[in-house]
Amino acid sequence: MSRRKTRPARPARPAPSAPAVTAESPCPCGLPAPYGACCEPFHTGPATAPTAELLMRSRYSAFVVRDEPYLLRTWAPATRPADVDFDPTLRWTGLTIEATTDGTAFHQHGTVTFRARFTHAGTPGELHERSRFARHEGAWVYVDGDFLD
Repeated sequence: MSRRKTRPARPARPAPSAPAVTAESPCPCGLPAPYGACCEPFHTGPATAPTAELLMRSRYSAFVVRDEPYLLRTWAPATRPADVDFDPTLRWTGLTIEATTDGTAFHQHGTVTFRARFTHAGTPGELHERSRFARHEGAWVYVDGDFLD
């Protein structure tokens, strides 16, 4: 009888660590309020963003803090991926909203054009996008977007 050598199990890949953001920290979305009074209630509670722009801001903050459940919950079912693949070498560093079209309590659709700054493996970059939002079961959700520039 021969003995087979078994390989040791490979350790699980650690989840990428998110930057430390507390309720008292400035909100990553750029509004002049602490995270706990701005985007965190959308992330953790039953509250939903009342406008497409606030949903965009809260989703940006969710990318910063790596809140996958919130991102998936606020993604339109027709375009929602199975999961969010966070790059551990990417850090979001700022958001600028350039324009909004519709997306208020009186609309069913809206767009938000924004610039999101980041560093990737230490190299600065910027994402320029026009995102489309729609109401799904009464709440705003991200549908998709077009990269600009």
